[in-house]
Amino acid sequence: MTPAKPTIESKYQRARALRGCAQDAPAAASREATASPALRRENLRLRCVDREQVVPIPARLEALLPADHLARLIWAATARLDVTAFYASIVVVTGGPGQAATDPRILVTLWLYASSQGVTSARALNDLCVEHLAYIWLCGGVSMNYHTLSDFRTQHLPALDALLTQVLGCLDYAGLIAYAHTAQDGMRVRASAGAASLRREATLEKCLATAEAQVATLTAPAAAPAPVDARTQAARDRAAAEQIARLAAALAALPAAQAVKPADKQAAARVATTDPAARVMKMADGGFRPAYNFEFAPATAYRVIVGVDVTNAGSDKAEMAPMIPQEQARCAQLPADWLIDGGFVSQAALETAADQDVRVLAPVPKPQDPTRDPALPLATDSPVSAAWRSRMATDEAKAIYKLRAATSACLNAQARSRHGLQQLRVRGLLKALAVALWLAITHDLLIWLQHLATPPISLAALPAGV
Repeated sequence: MTPAKPTIESKYQRARALRGCAQDAPAAASREATASPALRRENLRLRCVDREQVVPIPARLEALLPADHLARLIWAATARLDVTAFYASIVVVTGGPGQAATDPRILVTLWLYASSQGVTSARALNDLCVEHLAYIWLCGGVSMNYHTLSDFRTQHLPALDALLTQVLGCLDYAGLIAYAHTAQDGMRVRASAGAASLRREATLEKCLATAEAQVATLTAPAAAPAPVDARTQAARDRAAAEQIARLAAALAALPAAQAVKPADKQAAARVATTDPAARVMKMADGGFRPAYNFEFAPATAYRVIVGVDVTNAGSDKAEMAPMIPQEQARCAQLPADWLIDGGFVSQAALETAADQDVRVLAPVPKPQDPTRDPALPLATDSPVSAAWRSRMATDEAKAIYKLRAATSACLNAQARSRHGLQQLRVRGLLKALAVALWLAITHDLLIWLQHLATPPISLAALPAGV
C-alpha cells in the first residue's frame, strides 16, 4: 500500500516546528544576557565603523590604470620631451638643507592631463590627486597642494614656450604639419574680474586715498579697539597692502586704457581693480565684460596650433603681423596662404604678409555702392591691396577660404568645451598667456599621441591598384 503524500499544510507545520527548535537555544542565551547586566551591548568590545579615520589602502599604483590610458600616454610623451627648463628654479640638492622639491615632470604631466579633461582650477586638480585614479597614478605617491600647482602653472613661461616648439618639432617630423594654409582667429575669454570692479580715474583715486587712510589707522599705536594676536594683525596688514597695490596698479594701467579711446571719451575709460590688464570687450553673446583676446593660429591640415598669443585689445587689426614671424621661429617655415576674417584686414597686415611671401585670404568688404565690383581696386589701394581684392574674386581663393571656418571655429569650440576655456582663473596678461600655452601644448600633444597610437599601414596590406 502506497503511503500518503504529506500535504502542503503538514510540510509547513513541520518546518515551523524545526525552526522553533533551532531558535530555542539562542532565545535562552538572549534571556540570560538580558538577565546579566555585565553582558549588555554597551559593555561589549566591538570593531565599529569610523569613516573619519585615514586608513592605508593596499593597492599597487602601477595596476590602477590600463596600459592604453591617456594619463599613461601623456606621462610617456613627457619622457620623450626635454623638460629640463622646468628644473632651473630648484635649488635643493641631495645632502643639503631644505625640503625635497616636487619633480617638475609630475607637475607638467598633471597640468597636461588636467587640461585635456577640462580641469582649470588648481584646487580642483589638488582634490583630484587624492580622489581620481588617473591623477593618483600620475602623482605616484607624491603629495600635492594647490599652491604648488597654481604657482607652477604660471611661473615657467619661457619653458612653456620652448615646450610648445618641441611638440611642434615632433609633429613636423611625423608629417602632421602641412605648410599649405594657416588660419588665425581671435577668441575673447572672460577675465577673472567682475564688471563691478571697473572704476574710472576719479573713483580709483578716491579708493586709493581711503585705503591709505585705513592703513594709517591700522598702524597707529592705539588704533585697535581690542588687542589681537600677531597672526590676525599680520593678515589685516597684508590685506590692506594688497588692496593698495591693486588700486595703484589700476591707476598705472589707466593711461593705456585711455589711449585706445577717442579724445572725447578718454575720461570715461575704466579699469578693473581686480585685474588691471583686462579690458572691456564685446563678447559672443553681445554683452560687454572684462576679457582677454586669445589668438590661435592652427594649420588647416590637422588643426595643429603653430602660433599662440594673448592680448588685451578688443580688435584683431594688429594681431596678424606678430603671428607670422612666430610660426617662422617655431617651425622654420611659413605657409603659402594665411586665412583670416575681415577683422584682421588692414593695410599694414597685408604689407607684412607680402614681405614674407605669404598670400592673405580674407573676405573683401561689401562696397557702399552696390553697383561697384568689389574685386576692382580703389583709387587709394596699394598694389598689395589691389592684388588681394582681385585674388579673392577667384574660385580657387574662395574654395581655400572655406577651410578657415572648419579649422578656427572647430578649434575655438574645442578650447571652450573640451579644455574648459570659459573664464580665466588667473589674473594678468602674462599668466593668461601661460594658460593659452598650456592649452596649445595639450591640443598638439593629443594630436601627436593619436598619431603614435595609429598603427602604420603596410604596403603589403593595401589592395592591388592603390
